[in-house]
Amino acid sequence: MHIVKKISALALLGLTLVITGCANQQPGYDYTAFRESNPASIVVLPPVNKSPDIKASYSLYSQVSVPLGEAGYYVLPVALVDETFKQNGLMNPDEMHAAPPAKLREIFGADTALYIEITEYGSSYMVISSEVVVTANAKLVDLRSGQLLWEGSASASTAEQNNNNQGGLVGMLIIAAVNQIVNTITDRGHEIAGLTSARLLTSQRANGILPGPRARPVTPQ
Repeated sequence: MHIVKKISALALLGLTLVITGCANQQPGYDYTAFRESNPASIVVLPPVNKSPDIKASYSLYSQVSVPLGEAGYYVLPVALVDETFKQNGLMNPDEMHAAPPAKLREIFGADTALYIEITEYGSSYMVISSEVVVTANAKLVDLRSGQLLWEGSASASTAEQNNNNQGGLVGMLIIAAVNQIVNTITDRGHEIAGLTSARLLTSQRANGILPGPRARPVTPQ
């Protein structure tokens, strides 16, 4: 009877691992609309900031052009885009994101618009650890049809580079306190926002944005 219980427990564990493994597998993204649209240019709207840090929106915004350019797209200068919105009476990202796609197409002439939302930005101190996290979601919309072409999300954290397992509890507390001070003084959020932006908008990751017409061909190794 005891052996039967063990076998049942092992079977249940195996089934749980199979289910978990299936849940963790990412299905392939449907790029049908993206390929049909075949965009060449992108206007990036200032990100909507859902975090408590007021620096978040423009910290990330200043770092989106490089990964999109490397992906092969023409990106309208973000400073010019932001100023154009404000000259037209749209003073914050929420208002800018509410503008109709056809109007954005008329003003900027771009094929697509990239809408970004920041859900996490900044440092958190949790007694034995301190980290800076930046998380963002993005949607690419065809301004000619209003159709959603792609959406994705990415996150980055200073904890990826930390190793707080040395020195016991006292050492962990000291390291966490030091990290909190360094993160605050040096504004690590901007650095981590750059990493999040690169991960979010690269064409080199699974289910990421497709390469644009100016993308360099990948050389076989």
